[in-house]
Amino acid sequence: MLALFSLASMCNATHWIQYSIIAHIVAKYYNVSLLLINWTSMIFMAVYIPLVFPATWLIERWGLRFAMITGTVMLCVGAWLKLVTLEPSMFYVALGCQLIIGSAQMFTLSVPSRLAALWFGHNEVSTACAIGVFGNQVGIALSFLIPPEVVHDSNDMEKIKSQLMHLYIALAAAPTILLIFIIIFFEAKPAKPPSVSQANINEKDLKKGYLESMKELLFNKDYMLLTLSYGANVGVFYAYSTLLNQLILIKFEDGQEDAGQIGLSLIVGGMFGAIFWGYILDKTHKYKATTLGVYSVALIGMLGFTFSLHYHSLHLVYISSAFLGVFMNGYLPIAYEFAAELTYPIAESTSSGVLNAVGELVGVTLVQCAGMLLDNFSDLPTNIMLSIILGLGFVLCLPISGNRLLRLAACEN
Repeated sequence: MLALFSLASMCNATHWIQYSIIAHIVAKYYNVSLLLINWTSMIFMAVYIPLVFPATWLIERWGLRFAMITGTVMLCVGAWLKLVTLEPSMFYVALGCQLIIGSAQMFTLSVPSRLAALWFGHNEVSTACAIGVFGNQVGIALSFLIPPEVVHDSNDMEKIKSQLMHLYIALAAAPTILLIFIIIFFEAKPAKPPSVSQANINEKDLKKGYLESMKELLFNKDYMLLTLSYGANVGVFYAYSTLLNQLILIKFEDGQEDAGQIGLSLIVGGMFGAIFWGYILDKTHKYKATTLGVYSVALIGMLGFTFSLHYHSLHLVYISSAFLGVFMNGYLPIAYEFAAELTYPIAESTSSGVLNAVGELVGVTLVQCAGMLLDNFSDLPTNIMLSIILGLGFVLCLPISGNRLLRLAACEN
């Protein structure tokens, strides 16, 4: 189940930065502004905010099998429709395809902690959640890597069109094949609960209504602090990823492929970090200490990237980006699992859904603000602003209680 979910999340994530990482080529081909190209990424964030709440309700009511099939079908529809957008006049249809695929992520982005809790014991759940996040990170890594390798800058529009067609077909065929395996093999839930905490939830069987759960989340001070902290981290990641191509080309004129590979180094670092920190949480259950340690070093990594880029040190940009990924992206499964501990017995998909909604809202805002700073000034004020936001996120972690681990207590009792 975890492997199928990770592959589905990977296939969806390959579309997120697909246009932004080759922004200048796509802007030239479709004859649109870089701001509109940024919206091919931001639309994933914008659509998530209103749709996450009905989506998490559907996941709770109809289960993970329903979510997986629905999300993958929507992904396939959006991906294949991109073939219609190969004409240079069809940019807004391409944006519509991104809207469909962004809507499909409702059924994967908030699921890792829920799937982990449903299928794994309490000493495995953080690692399982991290593997679920790992799949999404692999997809983003491929999105950084593949488009610059397939689509090259050229004054021949027919050549770019042919390259885009090959890219679209590849990114549509993969989820279509996966959908067949999901329909055949993906199960809604195990025959019996893997942990005491999960069994207790099953006994209550969602007696608590969805709106009541949402109200509890909003009045949970520790959870809301974690949510705002998570929003700052993810918002900075979204802005960094969306604007990376433009940031690199300001300093390195022929850095199109470097931009993709630097983004890849960030995500590879994040993949390692996600698994490593998930394993650490399973062994120690030190949620707050891990959060503070990882967040503080992520801030150091962001400052390292900021000044490496400003002083034109390409090698240090690669190194600082990978280092940043280990801690900034590695924070994602930590936040999911910490949220589940702070809000048990509320469904993990609900607590993760709210985390992600705030992250998407901050992401849209930061992409817009950082994009304007980049256009009107340069890379240094843009990256300093992102570093300040990350610093504020760290400060928000400080008052969170490290002792209110309700899910762990239920297992031990």
